[in-house]
Amino acid sequence: MMAEHVQTKTEIREVLAGLGIGPQKRFGQHFLIDGNLMRRLAASAELHAGDAVLEVGCGTGGLTDLLVGAARAVVGVEIDRALAAWLRGRFAERPNFRLIEGDVLRRKSSLSAEVIEAVTEAAGGGRAVLVANLPYNVATPVLMNLLHELPVVRRFCFTVQSDVADRIEASAGSKAYGPLSVALQALTDIRRVARVPASAFWPAPQVESAMLRLDLGEHSLGGPEQIARLLTFLRDAFHHRRKTLRFNLGRILAEAQLAAAEERIDLTRRPETLSVEEWTDLAQRTVLPA
Repeated sequence: MMAEHVQTKTEIREVLAGLGIGPQKRFGQHFLIDGNLMRRLAASAELHAGDAVLEVGCGTGGLTDLLVGAARAVVGVEIDRALAAWLRGRFAERPNFRLIEGDVLRRKSSLSAEVIEAVTEAAGGGRAVLVANLPYNVATPVLMNLLHELPVVRRFCFTVQSDVADRIEASAGSKAYGPLSVALQALTDIRRVARVPASAFWPAPQVESAMLRLDLGEHSLGGPEQIARLLTFLRDAFHHRRKTLRFNLGRILAEAQLAAAEERIDLTRRPETLSVEEWTDLAQRTVLPA
């Protein structure tokens, strides 16, 4: 059962005031204060009683309240030391909640080892789901790293600023199209759940946000190691967006691989002109072992 009450802006402010802190810009803190949208985010995950949940950026625990009542296990990550201490007290009586204090990322290209271990253990051979109001400054690396470092996470339900949502859904040829677009469209089924106005957060950000749900779909790109190789390939191939594929791929592929690429693709094209299907075909023929 999900909790009926969700935190209001007044309650969040009171928690922070009691701790002698305010929203931390360096942590990308924008607290979701719209109760209906918070419930919608939790509901979009369609959690089963046996699911494990990863929540990145628990804040004052408003969303966490909903998740601990719906999932078998919740792993929360909070980098703010004052909030982490407060969360431990608040959820001390909830045995299905485990808090990790610290950064969800070990570095930009990898998740914290403690997070990987905790979520894998919580899933217990079953499914894990990301449900989070993702901090703006870590959203993209968290999503990309989850794809290959935590394959037990099969569903991703989150709020993210609109420009990141646009990049995820971007079509080939558009300015927003890049490695994030190709990777997530190749590996997941994407659904935009709701528009999230700036007024839904405190403090209000300068931009609107969006609520998305991504489900890992069927694909032939292989397991975690192959996915990691694909993501590195895409990042490198888009590194110089205004250069040709011949320039970009020539920096990262061996001569035989480049020849194989040229059999399939006109290498005078630019990276953003290739469709998702062309990119995955190219990766399979060059950097992904059969």
